[in-house]
Amino acid sequence: MRRRRSGSVWMILPLYIFTLVFVAGPLLYMIGLSFATANEGHGVTWSFTLENYRRILDPVYLDTFAQSFQLAVTSTLVICLIGYPFGYFMAKLSESRKKKAMLFLMLPFWVNSLIRLYGWIIILQNKGLLNFILKKLGLIEKPLKLLYSYPAIVVGMVYVLLPFMILSVYSSAEKLDWSLVEASRDLGASGFQAFWTVTFKLTLPGLLSGVILTFIPSMGLFFIADILGGNKIVLVGSLIQEQMTRGNNWPFAAALAVVLMVLTTIMIAFYRKITNAKELEGIG
Repeated sequence: MRRRRSGSVWMILPLYIFTLVFVAGPLLYMIGLSFATANEGHGVTWSFTLENYRRILDPVYLDTFAQSFQLAVTSTLVICLIGYPFGYFMAKLSESRKKKAMLFLMLPFWVNSLIRLYGWIIILQNKGLLNFILKKLGLIEKPLKLLYSYPAIVVGMVYVLLPFMILSVYSSAEKLDWSLVEASRDLGASGFQAFWTVTFKLTLPGLLSGVILTFIPSMGLFFIADILGGNKIVLVGSLIQEQMTRGNNWPFAAALAVVLMVLTTIMIAFYRKITNAKELEGIG
């Protein structure tokens, strides 16, 4: 037994070392850096200050967080409306069709996301494919200004993050015991009642998991806003990048990252609380 325990310790030790060096170490450094002071040129002065966090309370930076949150909520709602039905019906397909649907769903991951976003520029620009089709159908006379707008950013967010929602819902719906749905129908429930009281509640953890996987990244995916929005909407991720590259204010960038990390942690804790409550409800 002692040999097995010592062997298991040596097997796990590299994982702990990797976690400490490449995960905990950078996080602790970022937190410490957020309390430092930026020099006028390059570098920082390691003198404790709360100025970086006080600066976040300025209206211009609070507005950046508000815009990021608004965009994340909008994108997540659209992704839920599209991704949940897609993942749900995908789980009801036959095995051969499931494999085909999964293949088509994974195909975009084989191409770099930046290249795919530049493809949307070709579609959304004034002389792009979408305006060409709308003109041919006689729906518009002048080209619509779709590119470098708020809807274009939402489209980019939905396009990039939608597969994560679909896969989360699909993994949850595939494990669903469909006999429970049939039992509710036998007891007199309508199709909608059976879906709302049984199917939706049992697939809710997958939906919430998809929300986490889409909401949190959409707060910081600044390259989508830069490419499709033309810098008209500044996200928290854009602000962090600007402070690190142009402003040379790494402590303030670290403070922004810490606040974003805290918000992310709150979202994950909220998700775990809901899922644990659902598991206890199911056991009861």
